[in-house]
Amino acid sequence: MMMPSKTKFRKAHKGRIHGNAKGGFTLNFGEYGLKALEPERVTARQIEAARRAISRYVKRTGRLWIRIFPDVPVTRKPAEVRMGSGKGSVEFWICRVKPGRILFEVDGIPEAIAREALERAAAKLPIKTKFIARLGEGH
Repeated sequence: MMMPSKTKFRKAHKGRIHGNAKGGFTLNFGEYGLKALEPERVTARQIEAARRAISRYVKRTGRLWIRIFPDVPVTRKPAEVRMGSGKGSVEFWICRVKPGRILFEVDGIPEAIAREALERAAAKLPIKTKFIARLGEGH
């Protein structure tokens, strides 16, 4: 699973996801992509599940790019622990995704296969997404 090897700080504030993506909103590598339409926190497990869904469907042909990285730690306190006594330990890693962000890109496969593979990946993610192609946005 994806996680940073080293971070500046061990724990992070929750924060809010507002506004549109100010980068990573165009296809840079592949011919087809999956674009986020709403703000949400995507976990490393969800990214990995989507990656597996794509690579299984395309039978490892073509090329896949993952355009997001889970670099924000999320902490949890153990069950039935009283209030106070500090912040919990890091449980998992997330990526804050803003609307317009490209999540995955694929290349070297026919459009029909790319569309189906990215739809299967979208089913693993907690956000609404849109299939986009380099020629003309959406179909």
